[in-house]
Amino acid sequence: MSRLRMAVIGAGALGRHHARILSGFEHVELVAVCDPRESAGTAVAGNCGARWLADYRDALDGIDACTIAVPTVLHHSIAMDVLGRGLPVLVEKPLTARLDEAEELVELAEARGLTLAVGHVERFNPAMQAARPLCAGAKYIRAERLSNYAFRSTDIGAVHDLMIHDLDLVLSLVESPVARVEAFGVSILGGHEDAVQARIVFENGAIADLTANRVCPAAKRSLHVWAPDGVVTVDLSSREVVRYRPSETLLYGTPPLERAAQPGADLEQLKAAVFGTFIDVTRPAVPPGDALTAELADFVECIPTGRAPVVDGRAALKALRVADEVLSSAHHHQWDGHVLGAVGPFVRAPQLRRKAG
Repeated sequence: MSRLRMAVIGAGALGRHHARILSGFEHVELVAVCDPRESAGTAVAGNCGARWLADYRDALDGIDACTIAVPTVLHHSIAMDVLGRGLPVLVEKPLTARLDEAEELVELAEARGLTLAVGHVERFNPAMQAARPLCAGAKYIRAERLSNYAFRSTDIGAVHDLMIHDLDLVLSLVESPVARVEAFGVSILGGHEDAVQARIVFENGAIADLTANRVCPAAKRSLHVWAPDGVVTVDLSSREVVRYRPSETLLYGTPPLERAAQPGADLEQLKAAVFGTFIDVTRPAVPPGDALTAELADFVECIPTGRAPVVDGRAALKALRVADEVLSSAHHHQWDGHVLGAVGPFVRAPQLRRKAG
C-alpha cells in the first residue's frame, strides 16, 4: 500500500490532534498543515514534520486526501473546494452550520464518488463500541452532555457544538423515523443557545431525552439506554459500561414481593439482594484505544478500499436535520404558554441589554 499524501486544514484545538495522529500513521505522509495563522500553523506543522501553508488551496494539487478542522462556518466553502478537486475529505462535526449547505456537500460527494466522512467521534469511543451490542431494540435513551465554557466553537450553539454528538448516537441506535421533536433552551453567555433540553419521539414509540449544556461547572458525557433486555449505562468520559437485567432468580424464582410478604421476611436482606440476586449487574470489558485515532484510521482505510466510512455524509446529514428541528422548537418555545409572552432561548437578552445600558 503506497503512502497517502494528506493535509490537515486548521491548526486549532482539533486540527493539531489530527496532524499529530496522521503523522504517526505508517501509510500516511502528512504533507501540509494549513492555517492562516502563522504561529499556530508553523508550530503544529513543525511538530509533525510537515510544512505550513497559509492558504489551504496551495496544498490541494499535491495531496490525495485531507481533513478539515476549522470553524463550522467555513466547513461548506472549504469542503466544496476539496471535493471539487476530486479529493476525499473528513470534515469535523457538525458537517456544516446550515442544512442546505450540508445537502450540497453530500450531493457533490455522491455525484463524484468521493469519500465524505464526518467527525462524530463518539461512534468510535471504546465505551460506546462495547455498549452498542447490548442496546438492541432501544426504547428509551437519556443522553447528557455537559461541559465548561471553552471559549471556542462560539460560531455555533450548544446544539451543533455538543448535542449533535448524541443526536448521531441516538439516531444510530434507534432505526426509526422521527415523529416529533420538542425542545427549549437558554442563552447564558450570549451569542447562541448555551443549554438545551430536547425530547425526540420516534415512529416506533422510542423516546430520547437529550441534555446539552456548555456552561456547566462539572463535565459529563453519559447515556442511559432502556431496551427490552434491560438497561445499559455508558459513561463516555470514564469509559465505563454497566448492564442491568433481570436475573434467572427474578424471572423463574419466587418473586421478591412474595418473599417480602412471607412471615419473618428480612426486608433489609431483600433490599441488599435487589442488585445481584434479582437484577444481574455486569460490566462488559471496554477495550483500550483512542477514539480520534480510530476515526482517522477509518477514514484513511476508506480511501484505497472504497468502503463507506462509519459516519458518512448521509449519517451526518440525518443528525443535522434533527438538530435543525431541535433548534426550531427551542426558538419557538413559549415560556409563558402564549405567543405574547417570552419566546425562545434569548428571553434574558433584553434584560441583559437594559442592565448594560
